[in-house]
Amino acid sequence: MDAKNQTILKDFILMGLSNNPRVKLFLFIFFFIVYSITLTGNCSLIILTRIIRKLQSPMYMFIRNLAILDITFTSVTVPKMLVSLLSERSHISYNGCFTQLYFYHFLGSAECFLLSIMGYDRYVAICHPLHYPQIMSKKSCICLASSCWITGLLYSFVHTILTASLLFCHSREVNHFFCDMPPLLKLSCSDTTLNEIVILSLGGIAAGASFTLTVISYIYIITTIIKIRSAEGRKKAFSTCVAHLTIVSIFYGTIIIMYLRPQSSHSLDHDKMLSVFHNVITPMLNPLIYSLRNKDVKDSLRKLFRKKSMGLRK
Repeated sequence: MDAKNQTILKDFILMGLSNNPRVKLFLFIFFFIVYSITLTGNCSLIILTRIIRKLQSPMYMFIRNLAILDITFTSVTVPKMLVSLLSERSHISYNGCFTQLYFYHFLGSAECFLLSIMGYDRYVAICHPLHYPQIMSKKSCICLASSCWITGLLYSFVHTILTASLLFCHSREVNHFFCDMPPLLKLSCSDTTLNEIVILSLGGIAAGASFTLTVISYIYIITTIIKIRSAEGRKKAFSTCVAHLTIVSIFYGTIIIMYLRPQSSHSLDHDKMLSVFHNVITPMLNPLIYSLRNKDVKDSLRKLFRKKSMGLRK
């Protein structure tokens, strides 16, 4: 019976965030504005780091990769969510569901790895400034950035294959606004023990290794900054890390709460709110944080706007 029901399952129904038409309309307007700001902010950051000569250092190459990841990551779930908010019921095909699951975890894990590489970049810049050009050469940066994307591909492949191998015979209503592992595991009539073990172990290793590398980098960074004699020098050195530290805190805090805990303690309604923050709000905040907390980016923006305004006056 399970096998029969599994074969006739052709789609899922995404339950979304609310069934109230007024609430759905408000959410549509809010998320549409946030998504527009996300695309505008991240695209502007990509363009800025490409055309401004001052922003051609390895750090900005990684920031550009982060912006690309944010655009693609939020685009995996938000457009479908916006369509769902205008519909009574949101259907997603079986293949579409697992495609969404794959790209969500591929891009999310790639961002996790990239943030640790960005921490290492700050470590080299502050602790070994004289060797920075040699260590963080263009070839090294391309290899490091590529490794994040490739590792993300492999990481997501394992989770997607394991989740897709489950039987879904009780219901096809996914209590979420996109296809993710926790609501699909709740929906499955198979034994999900292996899936839970893999989520906790593989996710713990990936997030733990990335987080550990980031923490070690910042231990050395803080130790080096403390040794700087002038207050102005300490302030300048630490200011280059503030934006990255802020993004890392938000990213890892949300990931740990969402995934690295036993499946029995999951509340899907609670997870939905965390997912909204992780999927929708964080990609919007990242370019704003780097724009507001980074002196080089702010100076470049001012010069660009000044040139534009002067051109309009002429």
